[in-house]
Amino acid sequence: MDSTGNRQGQGVYIPQELLKEISKVNNRLLIGIPCERVEGERRVALTPEAVDMLTERGHRVLVETGAGLGINYSDSHYSEAGAEIVTSSTEVFQADIILKVLPPLVAEVMMMKPRAVVFSTIQFNTFSQGAFELMAAKRITAISYELMVDEQERSLVLNAISEIEGTASVMIAADLLSNTQGGKGILLGGIPGVSPTEVVIIGAGNAGTVAARAAMAFGASVKVFDDDINKLRTIQQVLGQGLFTSTFHPNVLHNAFRSADVVIGAKCYINTRRRYIIAEDMVRSMKRGALLIDLRINQGGCFETTCCLSPTEPSVFEQYGVLHYCKQNISNYVARTTSMALSNIFVPLFFTIGDVGSVQAMIKCDSGFKKGVYMYCGKPVNDYVSSHFSLPSNNIDIYLAAF
Repeated sequence: MDSTGNRQGQGVYIPQELLKEISKVNNRLLIGIPCERVEGERRVALTPEAVDMLTERGHRVLVETGAGLGINYSDSHYSEAGAEIVTSSTEVFQADIILKVLPPLVAEVMMMKPRAVVFSTIQFNTFSQGAFELMAAKRITAISYELMVDEQERSLVLNAISEIEGTASVMIAADLLSNTQGGKGILLGGIPGVSPTEVVIIGAGNAGTVAARAAMAFGASVKVFDDDINKLRTIQQVLGQGLFTSTFHPNVLHNAFRSADVVIGAKCYINTRRRYIIAEDMVRSMKRGALLIDLRINQGGCFETTCCLSPTEPSVFEQYGVLHYCKQNISNYVARTTSMALSNIFVPLFFTIGDVGSVQAMIKCDSGFKKGVYMYCGKPVNDYVSSHFSLPSNNIDIYLAAF
């Protein structure tokens, strides 16, 4: 009888159910979900259904009032799922773990407690030097959604958002080509006796693949360009040999741009050694009334005409007779779907963090999760992020041994 794992002390037995409850308390996480303070941002990292799953495991979730309104979830939806609704921004930012969509603002970092953990994207066009330096001063640990990978080196969050944006870009193109939006009045696709719409896609990654599939489903003629021959081979295997693919051969690319009705920029520039930007002359050669959609504004843009646009500049404008659609975070166009996709990723992640005991323990035991850490206890530990802020980066393993 001494060998039983349910006995504690002398002759005292603890029911298995109580042991489970004790385990919940010991590993309980305190997660804060604040309202996003950037105008127009609707996405939320966790839906009420996801919150319900986390609170069922014993974790606490603080939700700032109104955080879910952008995806049509009220405070009562979150409250019924077990979340604690707080009216004070300061209170929600006092949680141990802050779960955001956009990078933290200076005002938000000021409300965080020292040594807190922040999950968010690292969109450099909205991530200020001041916020980054203040996070370092408060010894924050920060994890980027874009840099986290799984055991197969796949970026689950980046892939999910790219797939959403690829589909959304074709929906947006179909709308902007219509007469109601001032477009040429053409159907995205084709019908018998009418030439199909020509769609050119720059980038054969997830966003480009999904955009190509959606455009082909409409009946459009699709051409995909990329510098990675393996990606071109994969997209052709997935979508069929009828799909036109090419590397960035100048003459081939120029001819494609001259006849294109829609050009979609979907090249990924996160953690890449080379950056291909489509020259302004290519855009100038496009026919009047054509449409250009850049999905990579958050990463600096795919075209010379869209590179480094400031937040104060128009996100939809006409240049050389070509309509440019350069809105940030196109996944915001379908914010509820995006929030559900994020929840599908974060719930299992936080289950695992709870099981191992803490974010620090997760960093030590999961190499893919560790790659998402760009600041550890205030120390910059990712070359890609640190170089943007002109700061030196260090090996995270040095600090893992010390903290």
